[in-house]
Amino acid sequence: MLTTLKTAYTDTRAADLAWCLGREPLPALAVLDLQLHGYSMQLRLLGASHQVLLDGADGHCSETVACMSGSSTPLPLGVSTLVEGREYEFAARVEELSEGAFAGRAQELLALVADHPHGLAGTFPGSPHAFTALLAQWHEGTVGWRTWHAYPQEGRLVTTRTFVGARRPAGLRPPAAEALPGQAPEGGLPAQVHCG
Repeated sequence: MLTTLKTAYTDTRAADLAWCLGREPLPALAVLDLQLHGYSMQLRLLGASHQVLLDGADGHCSETVACMSGSSTPLPLGVSTLVEGREYEFAARVEELSEGAFAGRAQELLALVADHPHGLAGTFPGSPHAFTALLAQWHEGTVGWRTWHAYPQEGRLVTTRTFVGARRPAGLRPPAAEALPGQAPEGGLPAQVHCG
């Protein structure tokens, strides 16, 4: 689904994005409700950012990537943790593209997401290549989603990928391990992440 977001496009920056788990639903400009193999999923566009709400019979997951007031936590490159006993993996990257390459990539991604039954994309009035897009997927018992946040004024495209896997019984969960920079130890969130 492709929509034009009814909000002014402002000069936000890719560096202003922050990541958070467990945040309550925020006001959304566009929403897509999905059912994927027993999971209820809601893809939410929050202006130049996104929120995904995932509910199953045995738990809930809320992921927010946004320019959040009161949060100075940069977007991590990777996080691996447990959310209500389920494996959660998040990865992000920033691509820097020339003006021509950016336009081509924007058109390609918007076409992909707009025609997909599990896709939601929103473009901003005033800039043809400013958009936020989400695409949900199911693969071998794992629910996941990919997102794209476009910042044409600085030639940057932020891409994220998330997977939520099988529930692990408490006795089979590994002990906490040391995290790589920007990652969470097994079973916990990075200490610097604050959700409201």
